[in-house]
Amino acid sequence: MRASVHRFSLTDPGDVSGLRAAISAGAIKPDQIVCVIGKTHGNGLVNDYTRGYLALSLARAIGSSLGEEAEAVFARVPFVFSGGVEGVLSPHYTVFTVGPDDVKPAGKALAIGVAFTPDLTPDQIGGRVQMEQTVAAVREAMAQAAITNAADIHLVQIKGPAFGAADILQAKAAGRTCVSDKPGELMAFGRAASALGVGVALGEISAAAANGDGVLSDFGLYSSVASISAGTEVRCNEVIVFGMSEAWSGNLVIDHEPLRDAIDLAGVVKLARRMGFAADPQLDEAASARIRTAFVKCEPQRDGLIRGRPHTMLNDGDMDPQRHIRGAVGGMVAGVLGETALFVSGGAEHQGPFGGGLIALIAETETAE
Repeated sequence: MRASVHRFSLTDPGDVSGLRAAISAGAIKPDQIVCVIGKTHGNGLVNDYTRGYLALSLARAIGSSLGEEAEAVFARVPFVFSGGVEGVLSPHYTVFTVGPDDVKPAGKALAIGVAFTPDLTPDQIGGRVQMEQTVAAVREAMAQAAITNAADIHLVQIKGPAFGAADILQAKAAGRTCVSDKPGELMAFGRAASALGVGVALGEISAAAANGDGVLSDFGLYSSVASISAGTEVRCNEVIVFGMSEAWSGNLVIDHEPLRDAIDLAGVVKLARRMGFAADPQLDEAASARIRTAFVKCEPQRDGLIRGRPHTMLNDGDMDPQRHIRGAVGGMVAGVLGETALFVSGGAEHQGPFGGGLIALIAETETAE
């Protein structure tokens, strides 16, 4: 098997011209598309409908090229979109394909596996059901990717459901208890439970610890490779595992690094250098072109401090803290990589160290085939 990565700019949330052109030119075989991940123009909060708009537009484009309805595409292809392109971040989407390869694998290469949990209801968000279903889905995707060692997994990207006030009230009226009746807070609980589920699946966190009272409480519990988003456009956890496997071929590799806080430039540079890039202080144009896509998780530090000094992100009544942090961290990472089409997502509950997050890069090896 061989994975390929195709990144397209996005002029508006319904712009699928790049994918259509690539399919028409034969550069992408639509039946080999396994997932799509990207950043849209919206606010990234509960009422961000740009994510669903792009997902539907892409599902229709893929389906029309295969003679299928969009629903059939949604059933097998995760569409993970994070709203919010603050600062220098660029709207874009990245299409991942998997196909056969005549080249015999020589060492480890990028491997991808996908899985879906059953649909979740508002009262299941942020609790044991969501966590345990995530554990099972991560292990299923890991097996699909032919990854046998959890140490070879460098990113688990998940898109989970978010629910509006009407959905939450309906659940409560039916006698079902939600962990929060606030849509934004419920969204955070969902990200947190899913991240802990990733940690349990990969042996980073014990099941006993994860199933205790640690959700959005004990931030010493975290997965170093979990990246969780949520949106009203999905009703299950869509799970994508990225790692390295000897069963795969190709010239693409992935690696990751935890970020200790929102200004951990050293962590970004450390990862770049470990992957063979000279970040002195910024990658040159040729090196930047070898990076096929980048994933970043971040959040405002919850104690209101960054290295002992106060920040105001949690107190701003005009702009959500997640919008602040995406712009700040996105600018830092873009400055090192020389690239603005980055998947930078806020809400890093139990995803990387407290007050920090993580970065993962997929890149071409220095000597391409």
